[in-house]
Amino acid sequence: MIKRRTFHRAVFIIAGIYNIFWGIFSAIYPNWLFDFAGMPPINYPQIFACLGMVVGLYGIIYFEVARKPENGFLPAAVGLLGKILGPIGLLILIWQGEWKPATIVLCLTNDFVWWIPFSLYLFDSWKYFREDLREN
Repeated sequence: MIKRRTFHRAVFIIAGIYNIFWGIFSAIYPNWLFDFAGMPPINYPQIFACLGMVVGLYGIIYFEVARKPENGFLPAAVGLLGKILGPIGLLILIWQGEWKPATIVLCLTNDFVWWIPFSLYLFDSWKYFREDLREN
């Protein structure tokens, strides 16, 4: 069994719940970030609602990682990559003056808070992923 199995399961259950609720909220209220940051509403809120749908679907994937932590390296790696690339994109928008600095709130709970637990999980699950690659 994977090291820190109970911890990893709890992290991915919490991540799954968070992502599903965030996705539903963003699909229902797609201008929340712009309202929060004092920015004009976006012209096509359907795009942000769609982002909410995608984030919500990640929640289902995180539940699967929690269910079988020994087999979740790849979906967790993709999740962490998104949690790294998202803030980079946001920082570019802020740097270019397209979005206000207050929009960084988006990355606080969606990205930054997950970097350490997801990285720890990837470290612990690498052995199982590598073994699986050798077998196939």
